[in-house]
Amino acid sequence: MPGRQKKIKRSTDCMRVDAVERTFDSWALNGKAEILEKGHGRNVTRFLQDVSFDHPFTFLDVGCGNGWVVRMIAGHKNCTKAVGIDKSGSMVAQAAKKARSKKESFIHTDIESWGYGETFDCVFSMESLYYADSVKTALERIYRLVKPGGAFFCGTDFYTENRATAGWAENMKVRMHLYSRDQWVALFQGAGFTVHTRQVTDPSDAENWKRDLGTLFITGVRPKE
Repeated sequence: MPGRQKKIKRSTDCMRVDAVERTFDSWALNGKAEILEKGHGRNVTRFLQDVSFDHPFTFLDVGCGNGWVVRMIAGHKNCTKAVGIDKSGSMVAQAAKKARSKKESFIHTDIESWGYGETFDCVFSMESLYYADSVKTALERIYRLVKPGGAFFCGTDFYTENRATAGWAENMKVRMHLYSRDQWVALFQGAGFTVHTRQVTDPSDAENWKRDLGTLFITGVRPKE
């Protein structure tokens, strides 16, 4: 569709090209984006299916990759807008090409650089927040993006208790902030959220850690004013 390219925006804020952006640019081109979608899809879907979207809502995906979560959420009857941001321009271009509805839009930026001007009912991030230069700063920015009474859902397989993923940063040759469940909770609370956690496992997966530990989801709710 010719109009889809209009869905791609580039933040006007300065954003340096770093190892994370180069890595994900290459993954967008070599098929790894689809592997990530498949690998995270079951647990993310299980988690989001239990979220109550019973009123009209807006949605932001921080680190949207090829846009698969944005596409899924935009298909919900109560979703009025679904935005994805990613610091990889190649991922954003791929996401825009796959867009299915006018509800979807994608912006080439990261949470620390984005000069946003709106708030969202729901903010989501899967395997993205730990790449931020400062997770504390990123969470403070996300808190301001969430409407009072809204929620931020953050999923990660890279946490201290999950020893099977401890070598990811070294293998990828990028900086990744490794925290325990309790440290994640403290960071969310420090930003102002009320917090609870949930671990979503996949009993059908061949890897032990996905069956036993699974994905850690941290939910932060911004108190109503």
